[in-house]
Amino acid sequence: MNLHKTLAAISGMTMLSRITGLAREILFARTFGASAYTDAFNIAFRIPNLLRRLFAEGAFSQAFVPILAEYKNRRGPEQTKHLVDHVATALMWVMLITCVAGIIATPLVVYFIATGLQYDHDAFNASVLMTRIMFPYIGFMAFVALAGGILNTWKEFKIPAVTSVLLNVAFIVAALFVAPFMKQPIYAMAFAVLVGGILQVAIQVPALIKIGMLPRLYWNPLLGLRDEGVKRVLKKMGPAVFAVSAAQISLMINTNIASRLEHGSVSWLSYADRLMEFPTALLGVALGTILLPSLSNAHAAEDMEEYSALLDWGLRLTFMLAMPSAVGLATLSEPLTATLFHYGRFDALSVTMVSHALVAYGVGLIGLIVVKILAPGFYAKQDIRTPVIIAVGVLIATQLMNSVFVPLFAHAGLALSIGLGACLNALCLFIGLRRRRIYVPRPGWGLFLVRLTGALLVMAGVALWSAGHFDWVALRAHPLLRIGALMLVLMVCAAAYFGPLFAMGFRLREFKRIARR
Repeated sequence: MNLHKTLAAISGMTMLSRITGLAREILFARTFGASAYTDAFNIAFRIPNLLRRLFAEGAFSQAFVPILAEYKNRRGPEQTKHLVDHVATALMWVMLITCVAGIIATPLVVYFIATGLQYDHDAFNASVLMTRIMFPYIGFMAFVALAGGILNTWKEFKIPAVTSVLLNVAFIVAALFVAPFMKQPIYAMAFAVLVGGILQVAIQVPALIKIGMLPRLYWNPLLGLRDEGVKRVLKKMGPAVFAVSAAQISLMINTNIASRLEHGSVSWLSYADRLMEFPTALLGVALGTILLPSLSNAHAAEDMEEYSALLDWGLRLTFMLAMPSAVGLATLSEPLTATLFHYGRFDALSVTMVSHALVAYGVGLIGLIVVKILAPGFYAKQDIRTPVIIAVGVLIATQLMNSVFVPLFAHAGLALSIGLGACLNALCLFIGLRRRRIYVPRPGWGLFLVRLTGALLVMAGVALWSAGHFDWVALRAHPLLRIGALMLVLMVCAAAYFGPLFAMGFRLREFKRIARR
């Protein structure tokens, strides 16, 4: 498999997803701004999203994909299909029970997630209603996670990568054509989540049929639970739930804290998070998607040299592309926020507040992405315990940092704690892989980092100098001029980074040799 071509394909699909996601966020900001009701929506959307990441995409994928790869490589297509059928059946019943229980207990869930909403009765009720509308989304996403794990193991990366585009399209259609006709327009966005979940399931089905892996579901849940492979997945999921839940618990605590800050704080963090997701998705998610099945195959073949080389390739590519992204978020936070969101009900105060959060996220961006590269190094070996221990420690450290940073920086302090916590997580994962000699760095890292640092310093100076020539908030009256100015600044920054990098001797063939290997 050519890793560069595969990464380009996945990143292209992911880029389409992020562009439509950004369009959705721009439209959302223009239509609704940042208020108690947008906070209510973001809190409501976060609840099924948290459960999705916890049970579906997170713990489930980490436990399921390595075992699926083992079945595919060693046990043949018949036993692999039985595993898929039984896992799908067990997953369906667990998600059904979870959705029903969640809908019934929604008021309690919203209260514990965002205690600050209790002081605004209307916003609290709105969040409860929207959460109930969106709760089935977790069930749809469980199937999407199952399908994505299967397709990725079969080296079919494009459909899983493009799936989230459908959710963004549902958001855009709802904002443009449904919200204006509703008494409370924000409710249209909740229904869009439900529709988007259905569409994401539908697009997976033909791809699964094509490879002969469309799951057969059974009404008897015990049939799936008795299967040896399902028991192994559940056994691995236990620690994986703790590993993923540490990050999600931290996010829930941060949401609760934000709900008790100034109105709009949850929304400001959400807008900043959307911008931060561009590099994390294009690099972290895309690379993680490639690496987990590739590492699982290398582990199954007992090829440790290939295993280490894959991790080295992922880390070098991450540093080369994630570091300038982090510098860009930190130095161009106001230009990016103003150009993308400063329209309609999104005011100048919101520009400032989102910019502050974006700078804080930029500090920890490299950690957020590197975690997605290093964690598969443990999961592919079916070692969930080590990331669990690290994640619990990071959870405690993040909340200790919150106690320091939130009083100083308000909502931006929450973003800073998440970013620094991710850096700590990445460092601990790296140390663990090195001590066990799972990962052995290839030669040339010292010179690579020297070149990278020099190019980043040049880029940071150019970014601050060029962005300082414009009043980005005042340019609201001239949106096309503001867009043109931002594009010019971004192109100058790209030249200021890649120019010195290549001048100092960096060559793409260094990556090609590793990728071909």
